[in-house]
Amino acid sequence: MTSAQPSRARRLRLTRLAVVGLLLLPIVEIVVIVAVGQWIGGWPTFLLLLATSLLGAWLIRREGARAWRALQQAVRDGRMPAREIADGVVVLVGGSLLLLPGFVTDLLGLVLVLPFTRPVARSLLAAVISRRLVAQTERFGGPAVTGQPNGPAWEQPTTPQGGTRSTSSDEVVEGEIIDED
Repeated sequence: MTSAQPSRARRLRLTRLAVVGLLLLPIVEIVVIVAVGQWIGGWPTFLLLLATSLLGAWLIRREGARAWRALQQAVRDGRMPAREIADGVVVLVGGSLLLLPGFVTDLLGLVLVLPFTRPVARSLLAAVISRRLVAQTERFGGPAVTGQPNGPAWEQPTTPQGGTRSTSSDEVVEGEIIDED
């Protein structure tokens, strides 16, 4: 069995899980809306759903503009805007969830959009992307990467030419490649 087969099986499992989740979400939302409607009444439930959608639209606009300004500032400062891009993605997903009718999606969207809970979502997004990049690197035969970025466990095997990079040195040697064809 090759390493691609377990990865393919895992992707298939995750895809099935996502499909089941997407099929169950409307059912859960309806159950929660009906329960809230029985508890506080039909019109108050409708008004509450409308209010959360309006709140979502306002939060998307406010936090989206803040994320955009932070992205522009990072570019002006000449640094990689990874955090700002992640914030923008998290705000976009959270805002979209807030605009959907339902209390479960509103709760998830609110967690993603609020500035004091967004770092947790940003960390989860970074972990997912990192895991995906490591899997793609292994799939295409790149260097084996273990551990977290900037951590002590990053390893790189020898190259086909026999060279390795020391894990204990941060020294950068600048050079130029000259192809003599």
